[in-house]
Amino acid sequence: MRAVALLLALCLSALPARAERLDVPADPGALAAALARAAEGDTLTLAPGRHAGPVQIDTPLTLTGAPGAVIDAGGQGSVVTVAASDVTVRGLTLVNSGRSPETLDAGVKLTKAARRAQVLDNDIRGNLVGVDIHGARDARVAGNRIEGLRLRRMNDRGNGVYVWNAPGAVVENNEIRYGRDGIFSNTSRDNTYRGNLFRDLRFAVHYMYTNDSRIEDNVSIGNHLGFALMYSDRIVARGNLSINDRDHGVMLNYTNSSDIYGNVVTGGGTEKCTFVYNAHRNLLAENTFHGCEIGVHFTAGSERNTITGNAFIGNRTQVKYVGTRDVEWSYEGRGNYWSDHPAFDLDGDARADSAYRPNDLMDHILWSQPSAKLLMGAPAVQLVRWSQAQFPAARTGGVVDSYPLTGAPLPELPESYQLLARATPLWAEGE
Repeated sequence: MRAVALLLALCLSALPARAERLDVPADPGALAAALARAAEGDTLTLAPGRHAGPVQIDTPLTLTGAPGAVIDAGGQGSVVTVAASDVTVRGLTLVNSGRSPETLDAGVKLTKAARRAQVLDNDIRGNLVGVDIHGARDARVAGNRIEGLRLRRMNDRGNGVYVWNAPGAVVENNEIRYGRDGIFSNTSRDNTYRGNLFRDLRFAVHYMYTNDSRIEDNVSIGNHLGFALMYSDRIVARGNLSINDRDHGVMLNYTNSSDIYGNVVTGGGTEKCTFVYNAHRNLLAENTFHGCEIGVHFTAGSERNTITGNAFIGNRTQVKYVGTRDVEWSYEGRGNYWSDHPAFDLDGDARADSAYRPNDLMDHILWSQPSAKLLMGAPAVQLVRWSQAQFPAARTGGVVDSYPLTGAPLPELPESYQLLARATPLWAEGE
């Protein structure tokens, strides 16, 4: 009997302790004390009011709060540092981190130990970095409102979400404003960034050395640049929306083997809807590029790209391409729609009966020798352009769409359009 009782006691001791809910008052030292005594699986619920930070979580638990619960780091370090797996930080206001770029002070810092961490539905503002996913695998950052610093020099600000070497990270449905870049993804892979709304930033999404990842259904409004994909391979960028971004809507810079599909860039003064620089073996399909100074700037020897089914509408210059050979922009008999192509379709196959060449010899001269613009109205310039139109042998190399479409493709609107309702309050705010 004694042996049975001993065995039963050993079995009971092996069972996990029951998770508890710990209510934490907004009293000096209360949060630190609660974290020190919390056990695995506990939920700490902060009362409304100010709780002193910075704090560090070393136990798998949930840190949440009633409406009005604020953790204030007092300008020192990161507000919340997570150094344990399976931690959730939810429903809190996190403010006033330090401002050290060396330590990347943040509203929430997820260390390498913070596997499967979740940062959900928080108000994160006035911090150098919003959320720093620093080596944490399979983290999820969702539903947060992140407002960065509004320092005069944008480069002195931190990023909304910084992802470094964090495979499996998912950043979705956040609203990110001010700061430097909305999401800066560096030296990582297998990441997903979707359904986020970006405003008043340098770049909405900034990729550096991030491979095998997805950027889907995001909205970028009024940033310097929308979606900057740099030194990265095998990216899928689909269903994103860029509205009035200053420099470029989408940029591919040393980006290879990627699918850029179903995105919409619309500019009111945007310099370039798309900039493609030394990027190879990419697919650009079913995108809409509208109202920019340049629809697409294509340069630096970018090769073996497939460009089909796109709509170039109302851009002041549809294509800027400087090269010595022809580059075909169609695929299997399907080209792109060009709003300035006055062509006929006599056989009714929705393809124009003549090829589209957006640039001529004078365009090349004007781009390489800007001072030649003084001669734009000269009879000699008109003679050169007339000669090229009449004698194909006089043409230089450049973009050729052999099967231009006679109507703009109308794909299903991307889900990112639904985010515009969330953007309306931002438009209404005074700057």
